[in-house]
Amino acid sequence: MAADCHMHMILDGYEWRSAIRRHSEAGPDVPWIRDILKLYQSLGYTYLRDGGDRWGAGAKARDMAPEYGIRYRTPLAPICRTGHYGAFIGEKYENLRHFAQIVRQHREDGADFIKIMISGLMDFDRCGVLTEPGFPAEDIRELIHIAHEEGFSVMAHCNGARTAEAAAQYGIDSIDHGAYLDSDALAAMKEAGC
Repeated sequence: MAADCHMHMILDGYEWRSAIRRHSEAGPDVPWIRDILKLYQSLGYTYLRDGGDRWGAGAKARDMAPEYGIRYRTPLAPICRTGHYGAFIGEKYENLRHFAQIVRQHREDGADFIKIMISGLMDFDRCGVLTEPGFPAEDIRELIHIAHEEGFSVMAHCNGARTAEAAAQYGIDSIDHGAYLDSDALAAMKEAGC
């Protein structure tokens, strides 16, 4: 039986700072990536969708994955707005013009899709609270539109009901995480097919 999974090659699920150092100080840690691909292969995975990183670990894994019978897709690096969540792992943009330039560069560099960071994450000390609110609906619409115009499907790091609802209404292809959704957000996601 084939299996598929969304993951971040660069993160190990234990401690994100040391996981990033593994790949950021001297380039992607190829032996470690091989071990991870072997593990997924042994578990029966045939498709992995990576969330991306700015150090090239996901891109290196994509190059090596066919050796393990795995189709591997990556956005290269997630794209986040300067001063907002995602700077620890993603590529930062200042404004929509800069975002469009990054998207075009990702196309030239061979990205399989675009990943946008449009909300914070769960505040693990306060139930029901995000570390920062989601982007305004108009900003979400523009980010999705720009990436779609360049021929990409768009994955969103997205939490919060109104943020997910706006992303779904404006054509997002997939929402990852999706903490703190309500029935309206879920209905919009179902209608959009994401």
